[in-house]
Amino acid sequence: MAFEGLADRLQGTIKKITGKGKVSEQDVKEMAREVRLALLEADVNFKVVKDLINRIKERAVGQEVMESLTPGQQVIKVVREELTTLMGGEQSKIAVADRAPTVIMMVGLQGAGKTTTTGKLANHLRKKHNRSPLLVAADIYRPAAINQLETLGEQLDMPVFSMGNDVNPVDIAKKAIEQAKAEHNDYVIIDTAGRLHIDNELMDELQQIKSSVKPDETFLVVDSMTGQDAINVADSFNEQLDVSGVVLTKLDGDTRGGAALSIKAVTDKPIKFAGVGEKTDDFEAFHPERMASRILGMGDVLSLIEKAETNVDEKQAKELETKMRNASFTFDDFLEQMGQVKNMGPLDDLMAMIPGAGKMKGLKNAQLDEKQLVHVEAIIQSMTKKERQEPSIMNASRKKRIAKGSGTSVSQVNRLLKQFEEMKKMMKQMTGTQKGKKGKGMNLPFM
Repeated sequence: MAFEGLADRLQGTIKKITGKGKVSEQDVKEMAREVRLALLEADVNFKVVKDLINRIKERAVGQEVMESLTPGQQVIKVVREELTTLMGGEQSKIAVADRAPTVIMMVGLQGAGKTTTTGKLANHLRKKHNRSPLLVAADIYRPAAINQLETLGEQLDMPVFSMGNDVNPVDIAKKAIEQAKAEHNDYVIIDTAGRLHIDNELMDELQQIKSSVKPDETFLVVDSMTGQDAINVADSFNEQLDVSGVVLTKLDGDTRGGAALSIKAVTDKPIKFAGVGEKTDDFEAFHPERMASRILGMGDVLSLIEKAETNVDEKQAKELETKMRNASFTFDDFLEQMGQVKNMGPLDDLMAMIPGAGKMKGLKNAQLDEKQLVHVEAIIQSMTKKERQEPSIMNASRKKRIAKGSGTSVSQVNRLLKQFEEMKKMMKQMTGTQKGKKGKGMNLPFM
């Protein structure tokens, strides 16, 4: 999960102050010191850290906090609000043109993931907003850049405009917009050339494209793994191109989070989107308040719901609920649900979105090993159709056959059977056996 180290450190720090009935100025100073160290270790710009800590200390020792009935909780509220403000305050949406097409120019250094991000953004606009984008291959220098975008277009079943690598990128951009108007594409996303380092030649070309096509948005694609360098790159691009927003890539990787927490404060440009995986669907709008909640271990229910809405079939979900109520949930249903959950992303990331999941018995400090899911799938797939429908018929010889067929042990098969029965009971409790009567279902800590 992105920000994992920072999240662990901050959650440990604020936990010390949360349950206090009374918070002294010294308590706040100690907490602020720990938060400061955590942010610096996460590679957050030191000036940004200094300003943030001063604001937190000023608010946390104020009358509103000190005299509240829950001062510890109020301090955490202050930290969350300040982190949210630091990352932009609220979601920044795309500026849509008065008349189609809306033109988006993608800029950034070579290797930041610009071409892949161009495809991901187009896919996001089509799936989330029912738009019809045209991708434009305007990087005529990097070997295979045009082919890469065309391959992405084929994968996504989306049009790609290219004129080869012997045409001026300015002319490519102009012609692309003409085609978009003729074909009624409502978005044009231009993948421009990058460099390993910022140079005048690159900037001149980008400035010519921008002044020529006057894009509605100029998105700077930044690799969040590069830490402080990302801030310097963003500052330079913004100074010369006046970018309108930032797209962070690799926010799911082993990143310390410094770029995401510093970039808005340094450039005064909002983070618009974030790449959170390698798949074309692993791309989401950036919500500062949700990210702040996740960093502080407060979950992110809205993002979890959005992922579920995108990846879980509504009709199947309703059928599943009926089966849960009737206690007729089978291993076939379980296998189907596992597939849908896996499409939502890494389990660790999903758990981070559930408020309080880290404090739940059995889940605290749990390592969610997705390899175990492979074993579970193998066991279920080694069962006959009748065994998946009626696990009660399992006897010793059947279990032995299943274990051998799945490359597991009889004890693993027994463990899965036991867990499955417990899960069925829990699901029936959660859905509630009597409609309309609150309190009959199982109340989990995060519900």
